Formats: sequence, structure tokens, C-alpha cells
Amino acid sequence: MKTMSMMDWDAYRKQLMAGIGDLKQLSPDTVAGYMTASGAGAKTNHLDAKTRELISLAVAVTTRCDGCIAVHSQQAVKAGASREEIAEALGVAVAMNAGAALVYSARAMDAVGKAND
Repeated sequence: MKTMSMMDWDAYRKQLMAGIGDLKQLSPDTVAGYMTASGAGAKTNHLDAKTRELISLAVAVTTRCDGCIAVHSQQAVKAGASREEIAEALGVAVAMNAGAALVYSARAMDAVGKAND
């Protein structure tokens, strides 16, 4: 089933990769450092590629990184993740964001309590 897209993710992904390629020319060690960190999990192989991509996509949502969403959505599908698995991983991201808001709400209420002292 084809759904309406809010964004041309393929075009965005290509544009992003070109920009990263430009950055690599200017600061190769920065990009190499990122690539080392990014590939570290694949070397230990404690999690399979699909699980790593589902986690990456959920984190991309919680950090609000469109570039990460563009890359890791494609990689999750390539790794065999189903729409249902992706939706469940994104549900975890939603819960984590709500949980963080709940924790910080308690902190805000603590600050309000101290402001009344």
C-alpha cells in the first residue's frame, strides 16, 4: 500500500549524503570518527542488523533528526524490518518521550515548590 509522503525522503537522503561527502572532504577525521562509532555495533554483532536499525530509528525520532530518520528507515526495511516492527519500535520512542516529559514534569514541580520557599 502506497501512502502519501510528507517529504521526498529519497531526494532528501541523496542531498544529505552529498552534504556529508562535502564535509568529509573538509574534515575527514570528523566523518571517519562518526563512521567508527556508527559501525561499532556491527563488529560486536551482539544485536542483529534489524534490531540495531529499529533502535536507531526510534532514537532518530526521539532526537528529532530527519537525516537519521531518512537513513535508518531505509536501512531498517533493507534489514528486513516489517511495518509492524517499525511501528512497535516507534511506539517505544513515543513512550520514552512521554516518560521523559513525566520525569521532567516532576522536576518542574520540584522547582515550583522551591520557588514558593
